[in-house]
Amino acid sequence: MKKIVTFGEIMLRLKPHENERIIQTDRFSGLYGGAEANVAVSLSLLGDHAQFVSKVPLHAVGQAALVSLRRYGVDVTKVLQGGPRLGIYFFEKGASVRNTSVVYDRAGSSFAVSQAKEYDWSQVLKDTSYFYFSGITPAVSPEMRRAVLEACRYCSKHNIKVVCDLNYRGKMWSPKEAQTAMAKLMPYVDICLAHDEDFEAVLGIKAFDNDMTRGIEQKDTFIKGMKEITAKYPKCQTVASILRNIHSVEDSEWTAIMIDHGQVFEAPVYQMHVWEGVAAGDAFGAGLVHGLLHKFSKNEMLDYALAASVLKLTIGGDFNLVTDAEIRAVMGKQSSKRVLR
Repeated sequence: MKKIVTFGEIMLRLKPHENERIIQTDRFSGLYGGAEANVAVSLSLLGDHAQFVSKVPLHAVGQAALVSLRRYGVDVTKVLQGGPRLGIYFFEKGASVRNTSVVYDRAGSSFAVSQAKEYDWSQVLKDTSYFYFSGITPAVSPEMRRAVLEACRYCSKHNIKVVCDLNYRGKMWSPKEAQTAMAKLMPYVDICLAHDEDFEAVLGIKAFDNDMTRGIEQKDTFIKGMKEITAKYPKCQTVASILRNIHSVEDSEWTAIMIDHGQVFEAPVYQMHVWEGVAAGDAFGAGLVHGLLHKFSKNEMLDYALAASVLKLTIGGDFNLVTDAEIRAVMGKQSSKRVLR
């Protein structure tokens, strides 16, 4: 079985009860998540060999984070243990015109203070087919930028495909910092995921005008931006994007496009009533990688990734807890409203 390695930070996610605000609540529910961890869980649930690489503290909270991954079959044998603390993020679910928001408490975490030299890529990436990281990981610290670069260089020398979700986080670094770092990483990337502001913030490519109410209508500029990526970074000949028209926190339309060696592919449009708008991009990335691992046609791969993504919008928490059959039911529009008994 082909193996995929994902590299990033897993955090404790604290969410106020129901739709309460952080400032008013006296109850938080605790789960675990993080972009690359979310991808690993999705792939494992789909039957793939997903290995997550990170560093967590050697105490009960760090161990609980690993247990949250093991329960879904993720290989955590290469996760380092030690350091001061697990990163935390507070998730405040929005409603109507009030945006969902995130507050990070991750400075000084075990992962953030880990050193690039701690990650032995010759061991970690042994027998690996795909290496997956998001733009969040190099944003964590200069050492993690160095670690990702070393991993990408190893992949280049050993014929391991590199998948990058640009995943810009303005609360973690500036566009200037992101562009400087990603200019060094992108020459090693084979498959790139770029959504909304990612193009301009991370790569300096104008593809989206930041009007989230009409993202789908900007398909042509997205395609132009995707072609600019493939022209600037010849190794990267596959670029995929989610496009959205967001009318409120709950109601939106979702679709996706992909360019592969110059050919454009488009997915259907889904009318969505969103339960929780987090980690849908990670579900999309996992769906694409699953398609790559199993040699789906390009159309099937994109449709599969988008169906996985919109399913995540119906599920609380960071992990996309769905099966291949459920994804395919949505793809085939066979999902019914009746109770499944």
